[in-house]
Amino acid sequence: MFIDGFKVESPNVNYTENEIHSVYDYQTTELVHENKNGAFQWTVKPKTVKYEFKTDTHLPKLGVMLVGWGGNNGSTLTAGIIANREGISWATKEKVQQANYFGSLTQASSIRVGSFNGEEIYAPFKSLLPMVNPEEIVFGGWDISDMNLADAMGRAKVLDIDLQKQLRPFMEHLVPLPGIFDPDFIAANQGSRANHVIKGTKKQQLEQVINDIREFKERSKVEKVVVLWTANTERYSDVVVGLNDTTENLMSSLEKDEAEISPSTLYAIACVLENVPFINGSPQNTFVPGLIELAIERNCLIGGDDFKSGQTKMKSVLVDFLVGAGIKPTSIVSYNHLGNNDGMNLSAPQTFRSKEISKSNVVDDMVASNGILYEPGEHPDHVVVIKYVPYVGDSKRAMDEYTSEIFMGGTNTIVMHNTCEDSLLAAPIILDLVLLAELTTRIKFKSENEGKFHSFHPVATLLSYLSKAPLVPPGTPVVNALSKQRAMLENVLRACVGLAPENNMILEYK
Repeated sequence: MFIDGFKVESPNVNYTENEIHSVYDYQTTELVHENKNGAFQWTVKPKTVKYEFKTDTHLPKLGVMLVGWGGNNGSTLTAGIIANREGISWATKEKVQQANYFGSLTQASSIRVGSFNGEEIYAPFKSLLPMVNPEEIVFGGWDISDMNLADAMGRAKVLDIDLQKQLRPFMEHLVPLPGIFDPDFIAANQGSRANHVIKGTKKQQLEQVINDIREFKERSKVEKVVVLWTANTERYSDVVVGLNDTTENLMSSLEKDEAEISPSTLYAIACVLENVPFINGSPQNTFVPGLIELAIERNCLIGGDDFKSGQTKMKSVLVDFLVGAGIKPTSIVSYNHLGNNDGMNLSAPQTFRSKEISKSNVVDDMVASNGILYEPGEHPDHVVVIKYVPYVGDSKRAMDEYTSEIFMGGTNTIVMHNTCEDSLLAAPIILDLVLLAELTTRIKFKSENEGKFHSFHPVATLLSYLSKAPLVPPGTPVVNALSKQRAMLENVLRACVGLAPENNMILEYK
């Protein structure tokens, strides 16, 4: 196999016309908790488990359906991919700008493949395993507004006018399908946009979404479909025994047209029933217990939630650094103001609460990792504030103050101001999520103790690097530290082509 000019050779890898088959020695630790003379102690033992990976190298024609296609994120992503596909350049006040994929892990980042004569050698991330070309994706989706994608792009006010003018002929004919609208789950101020909605009971809405997916697949002649929610943040759904706590209860509640089933959960149910990967890009609890159970039963990929684009991404880096350095964060205050439609929707207390939860939980595992700094149950004060300021539009302002306790009772305070161009940061993350979701459906593996190959767990932890509050399978630790999430994803992909994991020891130079 070749990685952009690099021939990958390994005795543990076999390449066939349609498959990469690798054998991988996974080195980990085994922990034993023992009672010795009345005192508990840990025994740590090195452990090696042999895994085999099989990756299907056939690249399908991929269809991507976005819920909220006509919103800022959906119109920006569609426009960006068309601009790249057509090689469009446009004039800004500084220069002539070329279309690019900056901000995309798969398209604009690289991986280290080794060193030669003291120089580090890197290859594009996208060349590690065969990935779908973004410019060959067929887009579709739903929106509660009937505006075509060209007009939606103008409404969003994200892209330069010269670029918008060149893109209009490619986007005017793109019109979303009617979407599910339930005013109980989003802010009242969104009602004026809802002129393009699916009528009927919740079961009828579910059936319409299933039919939409089938028709899109047939009309577009795509082999696979991935659905991603990039619509408004919903309020949290109540998780109630007998309502949505099991698959049986969730489907029974659907038949009874129970009110407490959100639109995003309906889209997710439709996708699981159609075996279509579903990714949630907003912070609400779309994946209620009954839905997670259904996805596991049917082995259908689900992942999310909320895009990790700006302030939270910085938080997952900085807190990991502070705690890892033996510095004790005691207060974390995050303030945001933004003026796009997301900001207007989040001005309602019930939808803001969903965002507050997803932003607040991002430090939990890092704090829990250091029992020297924190007593059991101890936690930094962590406050998140979001305000709607129409003037700033899509350029969200994020201000953070991190106060930490340092040596001998001293105090250290770090203050950060971050201007996050919301949709220009989120769009490449959406692209990465759908490409990686598709890729993971082509990877199968087994350990030496298992008889047959299987896919990854349906709850897709491999997407954690891109998600603010990553969904994980029951009983799996949540990892929020950005460096660990990146290492997990990269090293799994390296294992699929027989490359050793990155350990950064560089013993060959010591």
